[in-house]
Amino acid sequence: MEQRVLGRTGRRVGVVGLGAWQLGADWGDVSEADAFAALEAAADAGVTFVDTADVYGDGRSERIVGQFAKGRPELTVATKMGRRLEQVPANYVMANFRAWNERSRRNLGVDTVDLVQLHCPPTPVYSSDAVFDALDTLVEEQKVAAYGVSVETCEEALTAIARPGVATVQIILNAFRLKPLDRVLPAARAAGVGVIARVPLASGLLSGRYDEHTVFAPDDHRSFNRHGEAFDVGETFSGVDFATGLEAVRGLAPLVPEGATMAQFALRWILDQPGVSVVIPGARNPAQAAANAAAAALPPLPQATLAAVQAVYDELIRPRVHDRW
Repeated sequence: MEQRVLGRTGRRVGVVGLGAWQLGADWGDVSEADAFAALEAAADAGVTFVDTADVYGDGRSERIVGQFAKGRPELTVATKMGRRLEQVPANYVMANFRAWNERSRRNLGVDTVDLVQLHCPPTPVYSSDAVFDALDTLVEEQKVAAYGVSVETCEEALTAIARPGVATVQIILNAFRLKPLDRVLPAARAAGVGVIARVPLASGLLSGRYDEHTVFAPDDHRSFNRHGEAFDVGETFSGVDFATGLEAVRGLAPLVPEGATMAQFALRWILDQPGVSVVIPGARNPAQAAANAAAAALPPLPQATLAAVQAVYDELIRPRVHDRW
């Protein structure tokens, strides 16, 4: 698999990684056996970057990833912190960082976390010198090798990129969320900050497997967070309403190269955006993990195809979401 430098971490990682939210069983039941099998299939296919968080399954995802990574020294494991307490600026202090970091290191079974990211904190946190001084301290103490941020908005990303210690920015980027292409990706490239593209399949919409009759499990965020009831409205389905998303997918379907799936096409589109370091689709089983990794082997999409994706976005998605996030 093609590898790219992960921003200021200096590490090289496969361009398709694995997002481990699903392995916490927060999207419906995923057995430990299936979780380990998905990780093994991903690693065998060339995946070397796994992204988790301390709240995924209340630590279950970290523990599974950590146990698996013991036998895979080539893996870079990133986790996130900051959502174990109410998301208010006053909670982003050194004492909490230490507690969260200690818990993650214990879950992962490591002395030093490869990459820790603030997990979509409130906007004022990105402008706090004390927050980034605390993160620098964790690096100095070798509790973390590098740190980054996961953001909700482009403005948050730009503020973080200006911080000299920020190694990576994780942001929603997919064919339904093009706003980061305008300023965030160019700024990250100029600063040498890595870009981790999350929610790459728009919570599955861009897999092409859903229609108007699809029903999600009650404990799946696609059931309970459709309008942001539980967390940011821009997360589930990238903030696009389900019906509009289905219409847009049908508009993209003719663009999918022969022999590729809609999901692989959507992932390849992300990899073709200058400045992207790694994309992190989730997977519930080995087949999904292997199929996602195979997107890296697709040839770059022709300019005419990229323009056609832009046209679908401009017609159906831009009026609804482009001025947000």
